[in-house]
Amino acid sequence: MNMLRRSIRMLLGKRPLSLQVGALCLDPGTGRVLLVTSRGTGRWVIPKGWPMEGHSLPGAAAREAWEEAGVEGRITHEEIGRYSYDKEQDSGFSVPVEVAVFPLHVEKCRKSFPEAAERERRWFTPEEAIPMVAEPGLKTILRGLSQTRG
Repeated sequence: MNMLRRSIRMLLGKRPLSLQVGALCLDPGTGRVLLVTSRGTGRWVIPKGWPMEGHSLPGAAAREAWEEAGVEGRITHEEIGRYSYDKEQDSGFSVPVEVAVFPLHVEKCRKSFPEAAERERRWFTPEEAIPMVAEPGLKTILRGLSQTRG
């Protein structure tokens, strides 16, 4: 079915979704989630990026969490969910992207990390994080966390 859907999208001129990986950074003690601001728009997002050669998908998500949020911990190898968004390009166009999300149980939170000067990071309860993010699919993932805690 996926192949059929992909073929139809191509015939209709729709580009297939590109895949990114994201880390949903969790504080194991409190259940809070860590959000960071995006570099371009300053929106609240989870650390995410493109798959990397030599890394598994969850491994790449953990690497993004370090680079964008300065956290290290235990990454879960099973997705907690996926969401889609339109990634703005420098050319002014946007491309559809699907993000595979992996929970990362934070063990260390460093003050100094590669993108510290470019981003803000802040801990939120899942309930507080839901209105902070723009992507409906990410809101759904956060809502699921909120329900499992309650």
